[in-house]
Amino acid sequence: MDGSRNSSANNWGDDEYGQLIEGVKKIYRTKIRPLEVTYNFEGFHSAPLNDSDIEAKPMVLLLGQYSTGKTTFIRYLLDKKYPGEHIGVEPTTDRFAAIMNGPEDRVIPGNAAAVNQELPFRGLNHFGQAFLNRFQVSQTPSPVLENMTIIDTPGILAGDKQRIERGYDFTQITEWFAQRADLILLMFDSYKLDISNEFKMAIHSLKGQEEKVRVVLNKSDMVSQQQLMRVYGAMMWSLGKVVQTPEVMRVYLASFWTEKPPNCFEDCRELIEAESRDLLIDLKELRRNAAIRKVNEIVKRARLARVHAIIIGHLKKEMPAMFGKKKKQVALLKNLEQEFIKIQNKYHLPAGDFPNPEKFRQSLALYDMDKFKTLKEDLIERVDEALAVDLPSLMSRFPMGNPELEKSQLNPFAEEDHNAEVVVNGQLPPAFWDFTSLDKDSYMPVFQSLHPRDGMVSGASVKPILTETGLPNDVLATIWRLADWDNDGYMDPDQFGVAMHLIKAVQLGATLPDKLPPSMMPTRKI
Repeated sequence: MDGSRNSSANNWGDDEYGQLIEGVKKIYRTKIRPLEVTYNFEGFHSAPLNDSDIEAKPMVLLLGQYSTGKTTFIRYLLDKKYPGEHIGVEPTTDRFAAIMNGPEDRVIPGNAAAVNQELPFRGLNHFGQAFLNRFQVSQTPSPVLENMTIIDTPGILAGDKQRIERGYDFTQITEWFAQRADLILLMFDSYKLDISNEFKMAIHSLKGQEEKVRVVLNKSDMVSQQQLMRVYGAMMWSLGKVVQTPEVMRVYLASFWTEKPPNCFEDCRELIEAESRDLLIDLKELRRNAAIRKVNEIVKRARLARVHAIIIGHLKKEMPAMFGKKKKQVALLKNLEQEFIKIQNKYHLPAGDFPNPEKFRQSLALYDMDKFKTLKEDLIERVDEALAVDLPSLMSRFPMGNPELEKSQLNPFAEEDHNAEVVVNGQLPPAFWDFTSLDKDSYMPVFQSLHPRDGMVSGASVKPILTETGLPNDVLATIWRLADWDNDGYMDPDQFGVAMHLIKAVQLGATLPDKLPPSMMPTRKI
């Protein structure tokens, strides 16, 4: 294996990652956690986070049918075997394995791992013994694993027999890991493109996580160039029927061998090696992208805790001061949906931020509402400040661009323009002014951190992000005018992405156009 993989793993934006994580911990500890603790958030949703939860390493989830090379890929990354690994052409294991960094080679059984306070797997206790008996943590010293945890999943077979015999719900487990993963790799074999029912269900469980998903067409050098083009097209067609999203998933053509077979085809070697390098760079950037995702998760949690506190404060206020407390609590429980509507109208809260009434009612029945704390405005104000100022400011200080990663084409057979960002006489080449050149991985997490409503954010929400760039107000005003092409004072993700792209143009030294080029507008909006 090329030794550069291990050396590059030691320099994955440690300073930027550390600064962002420290900022997140401080904001959560001082402005969000106090609200959670005061209003029993743990009893209705989840326990308060500790520093180790926020500091948890990025997680990579590998999914694929048997013999697609998942375990070989891990060995390729680590440049060695890991404890408890199995490789074979037939299904070799029915285990989930978390491959993590450790001082020595050892295997921690699932039951022990799920109760270990230092490991991020306590939530797996929910799935019971049948699953925990088939889960293990494999620890091994590795510079690569200093920056990530890899989840290897059982190879998936066709038919229902294996699904029934597993003894646990594979799809539910996949969904649990997918929600916590920072990158999800769907691995395919160039010889086996069929998508079994269980694999299809696993892919469906990734709904809402699409931005994390990458597709790896492994063993691409086992077919000729002409066959590879056909295989690529067939795989995209098969995925298109399963993945219901307008976005095209990024596909890497790769071949990760510990020992290259003698019957490999060499006619696509240059393309395959370039694609493999792109995937390794994607992994190298994982810490940066994971840090941005952590901010998004804190934003979601803060919004949930804010609404929760308002609900608890409202219920406390509805309780009588002296007599009839038990009767009133029964009435509030019974009419919880109507109380939610009252709260929603009074505080102008979106319905989507409210919990499921039935689940909330079940948790609420365990409490004496009269013992709840009254709503404290100062605690709410602290969370509002975190959502409106602190977290967006933290995101805006974090590097928006990706200086090491060249923009890759969605179609790996298309030729790349390596000069798309070269400024000549104040002008950027035409390739820069195309909507497909936007760096969605960078701007979408920032957009989501502004907690959009109905897919839109207001000018007031976007202003701090633009101001943090340090560009003059007249330039920012021009950028807003160009990006807000429907002139409604709001931005959707596409418009926000265009604004970020225009900022990048100015920072590169280019002159802004008088009108937004039609090529910069998504086709569906022209």
